[in-house]
Amino acid sequence: MTKVAGIDSSTQSTKIVVCDADTGKVIGSAQAPHPEGTSVPPSEWWSALSVAGAGLLDDVAAIGVGAQQHGLVALDEAGEVVRPALLWNDTRSASAAEDLVRELGGPSAWAEAVGSVPVASFTVTKLRWLASHEPDVAARVTDVMLPHDWLTWRLLGGSVAPVTDRGDASGTGYWSPATGSYREDIISRAFGRVPRLPRVLGPGEPAGETSAGVLVSAGTGDNMAAALGLDARPGDVVVSLGTSGTVFAVHGSPVADSSGTVAGFADATGRYLPLVCTLNAARVLTAAAQMLDTDLAGLDRLALEAPAGADGLVLLPYLEGERTPNLPDASGSLVGLRRTNMTPSHVARAAVEGMLCGLADGLDALRAFGVEVRRVLLIGGASRSRAVRAVAPVVFGAPVVVPEPGEYVALGAARQAAWALGGGAEPPNWGGDQSSVELVEGADGDAGKRIRSAYAEARVAMYGH
Repeated sequence: MTKVAGIDSSTQSTKIVVCDADTGKVIGSAQAPHPEGTSVPPSEWWSALSVAGAGLLDDVAAIGVGAQQHGLVALDEAGEVVRPALLWNDTRSASAAEDLVRELGGPSAWAEAVGSVPVASFTVTKLRWLASHEPDVAARVTDVMLPHDWLTWRLLGGSVAPVTDRGDASGTGYWSPATGSYREDIISRAFGRVPRLPRVLGPGEPAGETSAGVLVSAGTGDNMAAALGLDARPGDVVVSLGTSGTVFAVHGSPVADSSGTVAGFADATGRYLPLVCTLNAARVLTAAAQMLDTDLAGLDRLALEAPAGADGLVLLPYLEGERTPNLPDASGSLVGLRRTNMTPSHVARAAVEGMLCGLADGLDALRAFGVEVRRVLLIGGASRSRAVRAVAPVVFGAPVVVPEPGEYVALGAARQAAWALGGGAEPPNWGGDQSSVELVEGADGDAGKRIRSAYAEARVAMYGH
């Protein structure tokens, strides 16, 4: 049996799966935690990979890396990291994003240039922040990478020219999915000069081999890897409920949204992956459970005791600021409190509905660009919540399918590794999400409309949009 490995280096941990290269069957897995924070030394990711991979990777033929998008990893001439990486959820570059959008000519100019309007999460804004706030550090920078680029480079021994893929490159804010090239003028505008950037590999193209002769694939961003692991097809919209919440779909043509709601990313197969991201997803539920002095199972029980709409109680779940809508300095708000709904069950229900309403807005944004929504694939840690599974079809207004729990980012990275190893034109057929649990269709449409209308009214009242 030929084995391949997929690595998911996420915000919170490194997860590794080892699969049969022909069938995709998972035959081994492990994980190791990452430290908390929005600025983390990349060496922590390497340490976690080493711990999780000890013994597990000994006899694999190929490895692929999927990792959190957007993070800034900056190296000096000696190949040393010059400062802790600024992660996607680090919002210190919010004002830099506003400046860059204005300087290039506004949101429409950015959408035309790179398919996305940058917010604080994008790499390009972090480059501007670094140049402005740590000029001595910025002056030492010779190479700029993304988290998956750096891990792939380390797997290859750190002595070869760095590479990336079109999926992850499309999240930098300085690579265009439409043209397939870097916009050096944008990098220079942000950073004052153009550092060395990874070469963008084609789909299925290998990055090289480790010193032990193990093939390493191009790797990709976490959302692109998840789509590959799910074998998402046109008509499938993936809603991922992890630290962040994402809504994305495989699409046949590039998307450019001047409103900035939809990021016009590329995927890992040669197609495109329009995506909407919220900063607040699974942690909304854990925070609500902590506030109510219960656990996630208790939160489920409480939420399911309350009626749809929580009797008018709305949670705007911007606990760590927000990316969509672009409110980096916002905070969470409970709106519509009355004596009758000031109960633990109503608050629990409002937490679930509030988290899902933000993602439902993302679903509508994709529909506006012609993305077909035949069904929603619900993945991520929070998809295991009974309350989330009950509320999602109502709020989304579409059939919802929950694939069997799995590490889909790592699985997608492993599938890409098998693709590179086999040298084929298409990734291997691993069966996608055939073992899925289908939920009810978007039943009780009136309830869904009421919930979303109350959420929208609260948001406009608090923030004006």
